[in-house]
Amino acid sequence: MQRWSFNYRLFIKKNMTGLLAASVFAVAAAAWDNGLMLKSVALAEVLPDGRMTVGTLAEIYDKEKEIKVVTEKKRGVKEDKEYNNEENNEEKKTVDPGKLFVMSEEEKKLYSDTNYLKKNFYIVDSRTAVLDGELNGEKFINTDFSIDTEGDGPKILIFHTHSHESFADSNMAIGKEEGIVGTGEYLKEILENEYGIETLHCTESFDYVDSRMTTTGAYERMEPAIEQILADNPSIEIAIDLHRDGVTDETKKLVTEINGKTTAQIMFFNGLCRIYENGNLVPAEGLDNPYLEENLAFSFTMKYAGDKLYPGFVRRNYLNAYRYSLNMLPKSLLVEVGAQNNTKEEAMNAMEPLAEILVSVINK
Repeated sequence: MQRWSFNYRLFIKKNMTGLLAASVFAVAAAAWDNGLMLKSVALAEVLPDGRMTVGTLAEIYDKEKEIKVVTEKKRGVKEDKEYNNEENNEEKKTVDPGKLFVMSEEEKKLYSDTNYLKKNFYIVDSRTAVLDGELNGEKFINTDFSIDTEGDGPKILIFHTHSHESFADSNMAIGKEEGIVGTGEYLKEILENEYGIETLHCTESFDYVDSRMTTTGAYERMEPAIEQILADNPSIEIAIDLHRDGVTDETKKLVTEINGKTTAQIMFFNGLCRIYENGNLVPAEGLDNPYLEENLAFSFTMKYAGDKLYPGFVRRNYLNAYRYSLNMLPKSLLVEVGAQNNTKEEAMNAMEPLAEILVSVINK
């Protein structure tokens, strides 16, 4: 049997082109750059006599590395700019909770000026008036509104002195849930499910007498029922009387946009328990409120936080002559959600930012 032998020189000579091509592929693979590999093969097609030398290949790779480094630097700068822009946009959208209730020196001056507040922060009904020094934003903002969230029992009470207030597309024949009562139930769900604050929702009607709706005497009918609820649930620290406002037909629709949703604007309402009679400002008879200052501080802080978190969402606080439902607790709120020309959805959309504002105030 003849022994087989291998001629290395003859093999290399006959397969030089193939070996060079293999080296191109090997170098490209080592550089883990498919695009560079293809470029090398393509260049070999157009070089004189199809020659691809190692020197030529090295020059290609050196040039490509320079281009790649420059490109990556440019891409990195672009991505850094985009990242910074995203951070800046996020900063514009987000308010630092630690700074939300820190007034600037300019704010302290403005929010302690009664004339400024009456023009920019409040609407004062012509039947009443604000006393000198009664409105002090810096003092209000430093009031403690924290609640005990650790103990058992509900912490917040939601009720409706006017439970039959409805919206433009409400079908009240279905039930009160079509109107402000349904909005209150949604607020309760948010406070409990998203913030873990146990909330009691009273859906009893106080504006319905003898099978017909009447707002006359509703506050008088509401008071003993709500006082009983508070007596039975001493853990409740916040009482919210949730209403829907009524405006003239010519009034522009009370909406803003929050998180891409058309949202009903809200308004905080206070009674000053004093009224003009024969040109004299006198106490509203039988309608005293031992918590007036705390009420004013609470609604001021709610609007202040609302203006910071969601500009345009909270209308100017309204100050009227009587007491309404605000003598129940120091932390009592009367909130108007939209008006009769708002839709149910717009009212519902207002509950998430309202809840966020409330939680920010009690946690400040």
